[in-house]
This record gives sequence, structure tokens and C-alpha cells, in this order.
Amino acid sequence: MDRLKAKQRIEILIQEIEYHNKKYYDEDNPSISDYDYDMLIRELETLETIFPELKSDSSPTNKVGGSASDKFKPVTHRNIMDSLHDSFSFDELKDFDKKVRSAADNPLYVVEPKVDGLSVLLEYKNSVLVRASTRGDGLVGEDITDNVKMIKSVPLKLKDHIKILEVRGEVYMSEKSFLNLLKNQELKGEKAFKNPRNAAAGSLRQKDSRITKERDLDFIAFSIEYCKDKTFNSHTQAIKYLDSIGFVTTKAFSTYDNIDAVIDYIAKIGEKRESFDFPIDGAVVKLESFYDREKIGRTSKFPKWAEAYKYPPEEKETELIDIQINVGRTGVLTPTGIFKPLKLAGTTVSRAVLHNEKFIIDKDIQIGDTVILRKAGEIIPEVVAVKAHNPHSKKFVMPLVCPSCNEPIVKNEDEAAYRCINPKCPAQLLRNLIHFVSVDAMNIKSLGQALLSELVNKNLVRSCVDLYLLKKNDIAQLDRMGEKSADNVITAIEKSKSNPFYRLIFGLGMRNIGLKASKILADTFENIDNLINADIDKFLAIDGFGQVMAQNIINYFSLPENINTINKLKELGVNMGNKNTTKNSIGILSGKTFVLTGTLLKYKRKQASDIIESLGGKVSGSVSKKTDYLLAGENSGSKLLKAQKLNVTIISETEFEKLISNP
Repeated sequence: MDRLKAKQRIEILIQEIEYHNKKYYDEDNPSISDYDYDMLIRELETLETIFPELKSDSSPTNKVGGSASDKFKPVTHRNIMDSLHDSFSFDELKDFDKKVRSAADNPLYVVEPKVDGLSVLLEYKNSVLVRASTRGDGLVGEDITDNVKMIKSVPLKLKDHIKILEVRGEVYMSEKSFLNLLKNQELKGEKAFKNPRNAAAGSLRQKDSRITKERDLDFIAFSIEYCKDKTFNSHTQAIKYLDSIGFVTTKAFSTYDNIDAVIDYIAKIGEKRESFDFPIDGAVVKLESFYDREKIGRTSKFPKWAEAYKYPPEEKETELIDIQINVGRTGVLTPTGIFKPLKLAGTTVSRAVLHNEKFIIDKDIQIGDTVILRKAGEIIPEVVAVKAHNPHSKKFVMPLVCPSCNEPIVKNEDEAAYRCINPKCPAQLLRNLIHFVSVDAMNIKSLGQALLSELVNKNLVRSCVDLYLLKKNDIAQLDRMGEKSADNVITAIEKSKSNPFYRLIFGLGMRNIGLKASKILADTFENIDNLINADIDKFLAIDGFGQVMAQNIINYFSLPENINTINKLKELGVNMGNKNTTKNSIGILSGKTFVLTGTLLKYKRKQASDIIESLGGKVSGSVSKKTDYLLAGENSGSKLLKAQKLNVTIISETEFEKLISNP
């Protein structure tokens, strides 16, 4: 490759990598596999080695991929939180060994499984956890203390008195917890996480720590980053101390004095990867001696004394026996492939999601084909490609009717999915009920998933209306229920009738209408009749509402079944409007739209939002021409730039306080 082509390819690679860094680190929503991402990095490294004059200081190969989100308070790390350089072959590990031996005499290596989670730093003062932060870009991370305190395996107080201690480790989600989360997301109609690592990262970045607690995360410590009171000479010594003061550490590490033994142990870890309690994507090799680590040093991005070996994704061939259709809460029909069972990455695989009709057509998948399966994130199997069409293979055709209720299905031009729009579809009933009673909707805590399932199976509940018709005896007769439990359920259902109006709107489950949009609709239209009778132009006039959201609301209220449900709920006493409709209309911020960005010093985001809404204003998540004020805190980002371009009034916290104190 000549210099010009190399320059062009490097520019393309940098754009691709930066895009995938944002998807992976900042959005917890990767669009390619870890292996494919690693290969992009490796290609860029190779080109930069051949053409060093083309390497810029801002190259992705010089920095950790993530950045600190403005959702959380920034934390500047005492020491750089390094990432590790990756090897993809044993020959590369041998090259690593040669470099180490050229700088250190008789090195002793530690080898341990590489936990596939989110790197976190824990800070203790006088033995008490005072702060937890993400790695971010290695220099600045995010303060996630409240969420980390929800993890049972994180010690809040240490067993030894120590003035200052900083411990680095990995927050992860076990396979069991991940599969349970996927099941719940599917039932609620939520977008599912793609692998345990992104599920752990997404769970840690929740603004509501109660959600983090529900996700059942774990923490495993792997190093002491700073200690004021004690000195450690080796990795083993540091790990034993962490064990003694209450941390969970890996027991699967071993030490070796030659690279061949290191490679043998890495292979053994790979063979039994399914036996670990935590997901792994490789193994880590590092020097045992802290003196040797200091002597060898680091590059601008990696320590020279450590290397991560990444296991190649395991791929195997099998036969696609059938394609079945699953109907989700929002009516989406999702094809699922049924395969001849095979062992893949340590577990038996017999099913894999095929996403939608377009995915099947693009890969030319036919029932009866020999296909190549790969494990993504060590948990979810995926179809990589079709190996061969067999003589008995036949093309798959999406059904014309819903397999659950036998009603016709529809497909909108703007999406790949087919949908069942029958509100009484049995496959959607349980999922709709789970959403209706959820915390952000009607918040009927006594009605858990198991109880709802039994009520549906016993034919006691066929819609959300039936919840308000339940009698005490209906519930008391069910398994594991008694008089007192039945009383609690009935009381919780009755209490939900007086919920704020926006909860009902959210609970109805209109497509693309989330909690924030539900609050805006409640404030804008004030009662259900105004909402039902509004035309599409009134929805489009709302800041942040586009054509898709507006049309989905119109479509929902155009169905007689939905109007009938609302009328029955109204007859049963469910609140259908804002009780204090005059409060916001006469507020000093009435009609004003705010956007918040950066880190506020005097208020939490929710506090500032509540103040604005209590005074009649509205809070939007994006800046537009309809935005009246941008409340900008420290480290404001792209929203500030957009506000400046649109000439939106930008105010500080001091100016905000003056604004809300004016009569």
C-alpha cells in the first residue's frame, strides 16, 4: 500500500473507531462485535507502524476509548487508569515476553482470567467507601458512587483500619443475571442489551440507583492503585491483602517464570471459561514484581509490563431446523432460529434471534441451511453466515397473521419490523400488564410478574381493566397467597387510581411514548379527553415531538378497543387528568422551555427540573429553536454549542436563581 492509500485508509479507520467507541463506551450499545472492533484497532496500529509520520497525537491508538458523561459529576483520577494492549495469538505473547526480558531479569508472570465488565475505581477514607468512579478516558471518569453502593459484593467498610486506599476492579453481570435481565426486558418490550459487559455498564450509568440494585451486579477487585499506610511489593501480596479486608478477588491466578507455561495456562482458562462465575473474554499476563513494573514503565496508552490475550470468537457449523415467531409487548414479530444443538464456547446452543425479515433476506437464510454460529459476548449466539443451502432448504416467509391471536399483521414503511396491532393479543397481554403496573407507570408494587402470570393463566385478568375488578377472594385462592397478601394487592390497586395523570399515559404503552413524553402530554392537555381529541398538529407543536411520535398517539386513540379500555378505567375511578391544572398555567415560568447541560453545583438535575416544572415551565432533553433557556453547568458539551448557534438564551445557576425568585 502506498502512502496516499494508507493516509486515506487511516482516516476511514479513525472515523469508524471513534464511532464505535461512542457506541461501546458512552452509549453501552455496540454495533459490531468486540473481535471486529479489535481488528479495526489492529489494522490502524499496523498502518501507523508502517507509516509513523501519518500517526497523529489524537489517534484512537493513543487513548482509552471512553469519555466521562455529563450525566454524572466528573472525577479526576489520582493515577492514570490504563487499558491493556491486546494480543490475538501466542506468537504475539512471545514477542511481549522478549520485550519484557530485554528490560527485566528473570521476570515472574501472573496470569489470570480477564473479566469482561466495566473498570471501576473505589476510594476509601478511614476504611469507609467515599467514592466510586468509572475509568472514562483514563484521566477523568464519572462519579457513580450511589450506584456502586447498590452492589452487594462491594464492601462499604473495610475489615482493617486504613487512612486512604484506592482499589481497582471490574463490575460485571453474571450469566444468570444477564439472562434474567433479557427475559424481563423482553416481557417489558424494552430494547435488550447485547452482552453482559454492556448490561453492566448501562446498569451502572442509571440516574436511579434502585434500577442498579435490581440488576444484580457484582464486583471483583484486581489491583491496589494507591495506599497511604501500607507498601506492597508484588501482585500476590496485594491480592492477599484485598482478600483479608473484605474484597472478592479471583482465585484463578497463577505465577510462571516462562512464557510457554503462561501460554499453557491461558489455554486451560479458555477451555473452562464457562465454569467461572464471571464472564471472561481473555486472560491477562502481568509482572508479579512491582519493582519490575516501575522499571519497565508504560507507553502513552498502555503499561509495558502487562498484556491482554483475547480469545478468538468460536464459530461452529450446524443446521437450521426451523424459524419460529415470538410476539413482543409492542406487537413486534421477531423470528427465532431453532438449530440442531451444539456445544459453543462451553455451553449448548439450540436457539438464536434472527432479528427481522431484512436480516434473514440479507444473509439469505433458509430453513434447512447449514449455518455458522458464533457466541457474542460469551452469552448470546448469533448467525454469522450461511455455509450452504441444502437440497431440502426452503425460503422463510413472514406470516400474514399473528401466530398468537390470528389477527392480520402490519408493516410500516419506516421500520423493518412486522407488528400485531390487536390490543387483545394473548402474547402481548402479560407484557402489557407488566408495563402497566411498573414503577414508572401505575406503580402497583404488589402485582409482581409471577402473580400477574398466574392471574392471566387462570383467566382472571384479560386486560388492565380487569385488575380493578379483582376481588379479594380471587387473589387469596391463588398459590402462595393468603388473606393478608390479597388485602395488600387490593389496597395497592385501589391506591393506584389516584396516581398522577402522566402515570396512566405512560402505562397505556403507546409506542415511542416514554415517561418524559407522558409528563409533557399530561401538562399540555391536562385531561384524557383533551388528549384523545387532539389532532396531529397539536402534537407536532410540542417541543421534541416528531412525526413518528405524533402519529403513534393518533394511531393509538383511533382504535375503538383502546377508547373502550380508557372509558372503563374512567368508570372505575382511575384518575384521568391533572388535579392542579391551574398551578402550572400561572407559574412565573409558564410557557418557557428549558434544557439542562453540564454539572450543576447547587442543584441535582432532578431538583432543577422539578423547580422549573413547579413554576409552569417545561424541561426538554434537546436544544431546538423552541428552547427558551439553556441552564449550563460546568463541563457543558454539545448542547451549549448548539444553543450558541441557535441564539438560545444561556444562563448560569446564579442567573437561574434570579429568574425563579422574581415575582
